[in-house]
Amino acid sequence: MSTKRLSFLMLTLIMVSALALTACQPAAAPAPQATQPAAAQATQPAAAQATQAPTPPPAPKCDKLPNAPTVNAGELGSADKPIVITFVPSGDTGKITKAGTAIADCLTQMTGLNFKIEVGTSFAASVEAMGADKAQVGFLNTFSAILGQAKYGIEPALLVLRKYNTNEIDPDKGLAGQLEPFYKGQFISQVASGIKSYADLKGKTFCFVDPNSTSGYVIPRVILKANGIDPDKDFKATQNAGSHNNVGIAVYNGDCDAGVTFIDVLTDKAANLAAQYPDIAEKVKPFAVTEKIPNDGVQFVKDLDPKIKDAAVAGLLAMVDDPGGNAVLRGLYTINGFQKVAANFYDDFTTVLQKAGIDPAALVK
Repeated sequence: MSTKRLSFLMLTLIMVSALALTACQPAAAPAPQATQPAAAQATQPAAAQATQAPTPPPAPKCDKLPNAPTVNAGELGSADKPIVITFVPSGDTGKITKAGTAIADCLTQMTGLNFKIEVGTSFAASVEAMGADKAQVGFLNTFSAILGQAKYGIEPALLVLRKYNTNEIDPDKGLAGQLEPFYKGQFISQVASGIKSYADLKGKTFCFVDPNSTSGYVIPRVILKANGIDPDKDFKATQNAGSHNNVGIAVYNGDCDAGVTFIDVLTDKAANLAAQYPDIAEKVKPFAVTEKIPNDGVQFVKDLDPKIKDAAVAGLLAMVDDPGGNAVLRGLYTINGFQKVAANFYDDFTTVLQKAGIDPAALVK
């Protein structure tokens, strides 16, 4: 556990100097509507499109796993009572739904159990679905996993590994492309806005992601306060855009002067904002980054049958090792791998949050 503590040391130092988060949260506003610029609407000649078409990935290989559990009719995992996987809406919900359905279908074939999916209407909705046993498996972001554990005993089982995504101002940009168990957030602004520092944010409009987003709300509020910006008083207006993609689009369109997302939503292949906004990475730039944040992962409800847990974990690990399955996972939340973790994995990070004045247990209602 000492390596993880070192990984988050700098984040601890920043957070301890910060004021506690206020209980007041900005009211959520409708997600900004994407408007496609004329440049993105231009079509290419058919021949050019044909030469640029990417090779489609292979179909996932979903062979039956050995020692798969069996269930009777009416039991969890049967055709009439499928296991529900919930996904947080951190990106494009259409892509999440497509990839999530492919994962559920593959797990069904591999385990003999029946799986189906839901995409939460918000980050909190996914937590509540698990708390009410309307979903038994979660792909929750870090803070939602911590809240779910404090409120409902939801247990982490797998940690996501990703090829490290970075930007031009990240001190750790040398890690680009390496598999890492952590990520960072970034503060972004329109180049034309003149915002180049935290001090420049006063009196501006600002977009967060969602109150349960680790890199898009929780950590940024702590960092803002540590740098003399009260997010409840010093902004002209704030809104929760609902996803990291929406924050990037809102800043691009000028709906917000600045915002915060994961690194680097502007160039991330899964987000693919450049498909609609080819100049987004030139028009919108990062001006600050957070410290390291432990990755999201896969969680199970408390007291779920260990045989179901083991089968789901084995299936997901098998998908990582299969080129087609790996492509599906990358299309979900840019997942490049998993590592098994103990139920207390997030305890160190929870301690960091508590030292910064954020006690997940105190937020439980």
